[in-house]
Amino acid sequence: MKIIKSGSQASIVGPESWFTGQVRIDSPFSGTGAATIGGATVTFAPGARTNWHTHPLGQTLIITQGRGWLQEEGEEICEMNVGDIVWIPEGIKHWHGASSDTAMTHIAIVESIDGVNSTWLEPVTDEQYKK
Repeated sequence: MKIIKSGSQASIVGPESWFTGQVRIDSPFSGTGAATIGGATVTFAPGARTNWHTHPLGQTLIITQGRGWLQEEGEEICEMNVGDIVWIPEGIKHWHGASSDTAMTHIAIVESIDGVNSTWLEPVTDEQYKK
């Protein structure tokens, strides 16, 4: 058994190559040995969002605070609220983040293939983000 104590890992700023706006990443975790699972708690300031991206084995988001938006390529923007659990299938191009006026925090869970859990693509433009 391994327990990672709350507050034992420093917060990191979400890299500009993956995000637009203020994003904080806390408590990253990953499996060991043959386990390929990993994730983190991610907090988005109002208006902050991921770039477009995909996951080779999909992604689960658990919304823990605030209100956010999610969009799969070619689809309408969907609202996410506290308590929502979202599944994004493998290979689906998408983005997610806070709404324009409310911060949002989610736990993101992904699995890796050959060490790759995400393919990061172009930023979401302000025109694409506006709802």
